[in-house]
Amino acid sequence: MKKMVVLGAGESGVGTAILAKKQGYEVFVSDKGVITPFYKNVLLQNEILFEENQHTESNILNADIVMKSPGIPDKVEIIKKLTSKGVKIISEIEFASWFSKATYVGITGSNGKTTTTLLVHHILKKGGLNAGLAGNIGKSFAQQIAEQNYEVFALEISSFQLDGIEKFAPHIAILTNISPDHLDRYDYDFNKYINSKFRITMNQTENDYLIYDGDDIEINKWLKKHKTKARLLPFSIVKELEQGAYLKNDMIYINIDKEQFTMETSKIAIQGKHNMKNAMAAAMASHLLKIRKSTIRESMEDFEGAEHRLENVLKVNGVQYINDSKATNVNATFYALESMKTPTVWIVGGIDKGNDYLELMPFVREKVKAIVCLGVDNQKIIETFGNVIDIIVETTSIKQAVAESYRFAVKGDSVLLSPACASFDLFENYEDRGRQFKQAVREL
Repeated sequence: MKKMVVLGAGESGVGTAILAKKQGYEVFVSDKGVITPFYKNVLLQNEILFEENQHTESNILNADIVMKSPGIPDKVEIIKKLTSKGVKIISEIEFASWFSKATYVGITGSNGKTTTTLLVHHILKKGGLNAGLAGNIGKSFAQQIAEQNYEVFALEISSFQLDGIEKFAPHIAILTNISPDHLDRYDYDFNKYINSKFRITMNQTENDYLIYDGDDIEINKWLKKHKTKARLLPFSIVKELEQGAYLKNDMIYINIDKEQFTMETSKIAIQGKHNMKNAMAAAMASHLLKIRKSTIRESMEDFEGAEHRLENVLKVNGVQYINDSKATNVNATFYALESMKTPTVWIVGGIDKGNDYLELMPFVREKVKAIVCLGVDNQKIIETFGNVIDIIVETTSIKQAVAESYRFAVKGDSVLLSPACASFDLFENYEDRGRQFKQAVREL
């Protein structure tokens, strides 16, 4: 019996343990921290051995295979020891894919991947396919494969998950864009991060597709230097394409193998230039999976978008409050500020991942009337925008940030939470930050 060790007892770890046990592995789960009562209960119910608050080397180093949760960096001591012993270390995505015959649409990118994944899933379901939704979103991919039988999966895949794949090959890969993110995990080397993202296409064949942002400088540079076997389908909002998708006169045109279909941008539920790109990518993937054009158009019109991504919360005294807590990097906040149509009070800050805020300057000058910092260390934000914005205040809780924003906003303004940073200084994660923001707004 092969021994599987799972490091990290969160959603992906516990899901992997369930699937491994079902497939006949001897399973041991180890978490350096405290396992939440919910996951502990699942492990107990499934009679899976586990430990918390420690990694007992004698129980880990004798593994045949290790699944490492995406949050654990390669630099950790136990990972180094496993690597030096030559133990195979993989991600949940890799392991789970061994036990399913489903077709995969794998979606990665620095921004837009959650929205695009949800949109693909929405269209496929509307088109009558038995479609699962997993990866970096929702219920564990491995657990879903253990418990259900899907014919197709929309998978949101992070660079950390791609680092742990060997054979995984999506039939359709979508690369939404590439901008510097998580560089702390890649030795502050942007090229290492870019190469991670492109692992999504490394096992694709001539029968597979790579859908990508044809306007993205880094993606185009990589494709000039490297080869992928997959068929390339770019999307663009600045140039017409013979093969792929493009924007012209408020219409989206999609051309694949001499077949064309169009969509009016005004009818698409999610607005903003970046969302036109997300819509193009999702429409092409759905078209390749033989979903009818009328279904794709209809799905675009009634799609509700991702929670914590430019989510309209409430209007209070004529001020619109918008939750964009999922914007954990500068590029995501760039899209948020770009889409603002009214004077904006901007709530920003958290754990800086090596951010350069200067690219936001044109939008800040044009649209932002006040900045409310929400983080433990706001020095960089204050230094960047101090000469441009008269009102900059520092806060240490979401309640305080919302109260300050309320003070500065007048009827017709918007208050935008778009932090451009990770949330771990004051919150559990970006979802926790977004939920607390919505709660604070409702209490105004």
